[in-house]
Amino acid sequence: MKDAMKSKDEAALRTLRAIKAAILIEKTSGSGTEITEADEIKMLQKMAKQRRDSLDIFTQQNREDLAAKEREELEIIERFLPKQMSPEELQAELKQIITQVGATSPADMGKVMGVATKQLAGKADGKLVSETVKQLLAQA
Repeated sequence: MKDAMKSKDEAALRTLRAIKAAILIEKTSGSGTEITEADEIKMLQKMAKQRRDSLDIFTQQNREDLAAKEREELEIIERFLPKQMSPEELQAELKQIITQVGATSPADMGKVMGVATKQLAGKADGKLVSETVKQLLAQA
């Protein structure tokens, strides 16, 4: 945060403050549990998803000024997230899970998603995982 202040990087400063606020809110929520690294990653993923959704809306409405802010914040949030899997890596991993679970039709999507969300947590977007599983099971 200090580096962002010194370099007068408004986007980084704004985003880091938002991340810090989200963590503080979670810590003081009264749940009494420690925030784990996995919890922090989930928080960051949620913030990134919010930025992506806003970016889509602003782009559709031709609000480039607002879309630019969301894009900047999303880039900064993604620096703190684990590296996301490429579509090819995701597809290979999901094929292994489908084989492991023994799924043969789209009706088995629930079984596959249960395992996939646990194994791929933080490594891939849930929406992308879901779409890829649907495609793979439709081909089976």
